[in-house]
Amino acid sequence: MGQGRFEFFYDLSSPWTYLAFTNLFGVIERTGECATLRPVLVGGVFNAVNPSVYAAREQTDNRKLKHSWKVLKDWAQLAGVELHFPSQWHPAKSVNAMRFCCALADDMPSLTEFSRAAFASYFVGQENLDDPDVLERVAIEAGLDGAAIRARSQSDEVKALLRANTEELIERGGYGSPTIFVGGKDMYFGNDQLPLVEAALSRRA
Repeated sequence: MGQGRFEFFYDLSSPWTYLAFTNLFGVIERTGECATLRPVLVGGVFNAVNPSVYAAREQTDNRKLKHSWKVLKDWAQLAGVELHFPSQWHPAKSVNAMRFCCALADDMPSLTEFSRAAFASYFVGQENLDDPDVLERVAIEAGLDGAAIRARSQSDEVKALLRANTEELIERGGYGSPTIFVGGKDMYFGNDQLPLVEAALSRRA
């Protein structure tokens, strides 16, 4: 997955993003397009423009939320994705994970492989997404230099990039993860809008 004409803003802690990331490769294969992965901190987005997410989580009788977990499992089955959710770590902190991603932002193939492995670690293995030791091991198992990525993830440059990506998504109208832009301005949200993304890419081909 090289630099492409559409952008995928994402946070590893989101189960819907896990599904969308998995399904994204079918879109890429069918359209011949490449995506640019843009790591963000979805909690920062929620705090700024979508705080109702937190209120919904507090409502134990929230029918829409309860049904969404059923639909989530249906989507996972349709995509052939193994999903064990929620785990003891939900809702997960993802600052360290997304800094690991930002440390790889200039190497899209490596970022793709790390993201794939980290999604599996959290949503299949039910491991702690915010534990740097777990993240380093995940990177190593993906064939990457986990120690180097971990060290770089703590740099001011990487921390600034994560803030900048998050702020950019907010400024461009985003309100959660995953948010996808085609051609810079055409915005889509969520796994279920990937067919619309594919149609938009096909129109622009």
